[in-house]
Amino acid sequence: MSDPQRPRASLRTAVVWEVLKDALERRAKATGREAVGGEAVHGALDVLDTGGGSGNFAVPVARLGHHVTVVDPSPNALFALERRAAEAGVADRVRGVQGDAHGLFDVAERGGYDVVLCHGVLEYVDDPAEGLRNAAAALRPAGTLSVLAAGLGGAVLARALAGRFTEARQALTDPEGRWGSGDPMPRRFTADQLSELVTAAGLEIAAVHGVRVFADLVPGVLVDTEPGALDALLQLEEAAAELPAFRSVATQLHVLAERD
Repeated sequence: MSDPQRPRASLRTAVVWEVLKDALERRAKATGREAVGGEAVHGALDVLDTGGGSGNFAVPVARLGHHVTVVDPSPNALFALERRAAEAGVADRVRGVQGDAHGLFDVAERGGYDVVLCHGVLEYVDDPAEGLRNAAAALRPAGTLSVLAAGLGGAVLARALAGRFTEARQALTDPEGRWGSGDPMPRRFTADQLSELVTAAGLEIAAVHGVRVFADLVPGVLVDTEPGALDALLQLEEAAAELPAFRSVATQLHVLAERD
């Protein structure tokens, strides 16, 4: 998987990364455990990344000086995580364990983390509400939860623009937001659905963002060949992320929430 700090990958992760980085800074200041110059002070933050795979966010978070535990069901992903963390010089701050959202507390500590990431998990678990409750229960008091999930509107728009109008309508009306039996995504959410799940888990929503509003629709050749196009597109994504009209057609939705 790509590092959110690399230019091309940033098209897909820039909004989430900036929101997450700010949230980490605020939480570190609130706890008095800030990371200075990439070095942890008093252990910095304890971060849990559920479904974190090969370290797309875990390694950059560790570079900030925080300690990250990654829970993922794939041994191959965890092996890649270990290699990536070593290459980045943060192997001592990243720990990978095999597990999943439903059995989270078989491998992770309940109420033991300042920040929990639940990225790309709710689309695949059998019970999203249970998975989110577990993620919330892993937080310490006043902890922060970052949720990233597939957005319904983005899939409908993409199918329609590809001339797949029947599939677009199917996704729009299907309870799981799927466009057909060949759809590789098990489930998609609207912003309201995702927000309701987060609230039901006992958390207070701090922000909701649309992710990849334009990035998946713009031909790659334009971004690669036009001078300044990448930066301009990144700025456009960030400007549109919080606007409800654009959020509703984003490929992914990001919710930042806090535990009382």
